[in-house]
Amino acid sequence: MQKRTSHLRFALLLGAFSALGPLTIDMYLPSFPQITEAFGTKASLVQLSLTACLLGLACGQIIMGALSDVHGRRRPLIIALVFYLTASFCCAVAPNIGLFIAARFIQGFAAAAGIVISRAIVRDVFSGHELTRFFSLLMLVNNAVPLLAPVAGGGIISFTTWVGVFIVLGVVGVLLAMLATWGLTESLPAEKRTPSNLGQLLRNFGSLLRDRQFTGYALAQGLMIGGVFAYVSGTPFIYQNIYGVSPQLFSILFGTNGISLIIGSQLVGRLVHIVTERRFVIIGLTLAGLSSGGVLIWVSFKGPLAGLVALLFLFVSSIGITATSSFSLAMESQSHIAGSASALLGVIPFILGAIVSPLVGIAGEDTAVPMGVIIFMTSSLALLAYFGLVRKRTKRERKEEITVMS
Repeated sequence: MQKRTSHLRFALLLGAFSALGPLTIDMYLPSFPQITEAFGTKASLVQLSLTACLLGLACGQIIMGALSDVHGRRRPLIIALVFYLTASFCCAVAPNIGLFIAARFIQGFAAAAGIVISRAIVRDVFSGHELTRFFSLLMLVNNAVPLLAPVAGGGIISFTTWVGVFIVLGVVGVLLAMLATWGLTESLPAEKRTPSNLGQLLRNFGSLLRDRQFTGYALAQGLMIGGVFAYVSGTPFIYQNIYGVSPQLFSILFGTNGISLIIGSQLVGRLVHIVTERRFVIIGLTLAGLSSGGVLIWVSFKGPLAGLVALLFLFVSSIGITATSSFSLAMESQSHIAGSASALLGVIPFILGAIVSPLVGIAGEDTAVPMGVIIFMTSSLALLAYFGLVRKRTKRERKEEITVMS
């Protein structure tokens, strides 16, 4: 019981840092139409601010993950949080959409440290099924943020403007910087750190990319989460402009999918001793393909809102299943470069998300078909990545084992 309480406390601590990314993405979504009006700009430019944030999250994970392998986990995290709180307040006072987009990039870059370093700390401390179970616990904390952040954002803009959202994010940055300074101990001893040179860092990334199994899991997870960003970017306009819901109702509908993420991740954590992680990856990818195909058909025929919400609920739950299991499998053999491995696992989704987010609005604000096409394509490509890289490798390894035994 004491061990479980200790794990929960540790998960809450790391969850607070890793949740900074989804909080930065989701909290301002209900204010998209309001920001568009405030800057007198187009919806596509406001969506570009999401793209800038995602690019920042992608670049930040590569750099901060590598730096944490060299300098330890704690110091890079604290420095990044100081940049985060500064960027948040800059977003609040930005005089035009251009500077707002630039500040969002810096905000995303700094928030990336919370994601990549918290995951690296998990690998520093745990391995095997224990790694999977703890990561599912971390995901429970982390996935509560998409449930609460849009609701909080909708609540904030109900009595103030979108500016208040970024002031709140700045205050969150201050609190997390204090928490990292006085509540976090170093998990990577000096003797286990990698050399401080660019060549070694590039070799680390090169060795990861040459690992077909690691790359397969990274692509499968990344493509699916990239599809989620199409949903994240598209639903503020689809729900509010096409279906006519209020910002507050949008926050509730969007936040409901946080429940599906929690269900998916906890299913893996609770049943990992019965169902293997590889089996869970296949289940998640299959569910994603079926539900995303249903979304595409539904929006093509302009089906009712309730059906779309239900299909998206299933689609997002598949992410919880796949992300938890694939992360554990990919990280299992990367203890020596956990920061770099965590960075690559994190960067692919955000690069893909940055690409697809503006495409959601390519046909205007009055159609949901581009979103349906994108999430179906990303789900299909994720299936191909898994069966083309991981599954083939696994079968070949089994044949080699049989040959050695005989």
